[in-house]
Amino acid sequence: MLAASGGEAADSFVQLGVLVVLLAVLGRCALRFRMSPIPLYLLLGLVVGVSGADASTVTEDFVDLAADIGVLLLLFMLGLEFTPRELSGELRRHSRSGVVDLVLNAAPGVVLGLVLGWPAVACVVLGGVTYISSSGVVSKLIEDLGRRGNRETSLVLGILVLEDLAMIVFLPVLGVLLSGLGLAAGIVDVAVAAVIVAVVVLVAHRYGERLSRILWSGSDEVLLLSILGLVLVVAGVVEQADVSAAVGAFLVGVGLSGPVQQRAAELVGPLRDLFAALFFFLFALEIDLASVPPVLLPAAVLAAVGVVTKLLTGEIAGRWAGRGAPGRWRAGTALVARGEFSVVIAGLGVAAGVEPDLAPLTAAYVLIVTTTASVLVRWDRPPAWWPGARPAPSTAVR
Repeated sequence: MLAASGGEAADSFVQLGVLVVLLAVLGRCALRFRMSPIPLYLLLGLVVGVSGADASTVTEDFVDLAADIGVLLLLFMLGLEFTPRELSGELRRHSRSGVVDLVLNAAPGVVLGLVLGWPAVACVVLGGVTYISSSGVVSKLIEDLGRRGNRETSLVLGILVLEDLAMIVFLPVLGVLLSGLGLAAGIVDVAVAAVIVAVVVLVAHRYGERLSRILWSGSDEVLLLSILGLVLVVAGVVEQADVSAAVGAFLVGVGLSGPVQQRAAELVGPLRDLFAALFFFLFALEIDLASVPPVLLPAAVLAAVGVVTKLLTGEIAGRWAGRGAPGRWRAGTALVARGEFSVVIAGLGVAAGVEPDLAPLTAAYVLIVTTTASVLVRWDRPPAWWPGARPAPSTAVR
């Protein structure tokens, strides 16, 4: 088969090989400066696009499929971090903070969309882009800085869990809005999506341990193939029911437990990183660089507001949880980064053609916010100008 394809196969190998090597170099640079590689992957896509390449010249079919798999593996790995019991516990414990997080961080995107005169659906998409932090980036920053045992880390992870749970509801609803279905059909689709999600969660809760025992064979090869097959099958089934495939992948991760859960994270992690890098590259590759300068100003304003609103989220949630000023500040800076989910949400809107400026605005926004987060998160204590740095006035009677 390879011989029959001749020079075409050779060109594809070279193109894909060069692309992966470039991604590796950028990943090494990100490690050197202890920052997320996501902004660099996006920049590479923009630069390659400027050079005259497009998706069709970079082994289109493979990169497209790999990008889709990257999204599924990102969400699967997030699901591995929780059990159904932990999800329900975090929902009860941090629900009030989750509401504050939603209001403070979704509103700027919706408001900016309205100011720019975008359609209502595009405003909702932009609100989702600005709302959700990057669980992958945040977790890695916490790990790299040795803050896994800090008191504020449980608060940060609790808010991230609530954001992930919110996506289980938001993505199906967004799919209905983007499809342009009527009210009745939309309600039916959302109801079907809710039933499917509830069934999957119930099955994961009741039969997760049994499923994990079935998957566990002692062979890494068999386990990896079993997990990948299960993720793709579940994702495909729920996608057929108009539920986001990413939600299905997330719920598969939630359903695994015990030694399978830990070993799956070790085996799937490298694949996730490879496919996710291709996903971010492809998203930026399809953006016309000429469309970026006109949206730089609104993207910068939105990024500045987004940094402040996440800092406020950490401040308010930290006060409710009884954390000190340094802990509240660290919680806020950890939540600033946006990444995979923001790009996934924007990608859905771009595919539906809701607004031409959505892709370049999102790319610029994620670039600015994630780079800023990599710097801010290294400040252990709030600066003097931050309101949380000042102690609250004493109410004691003298």
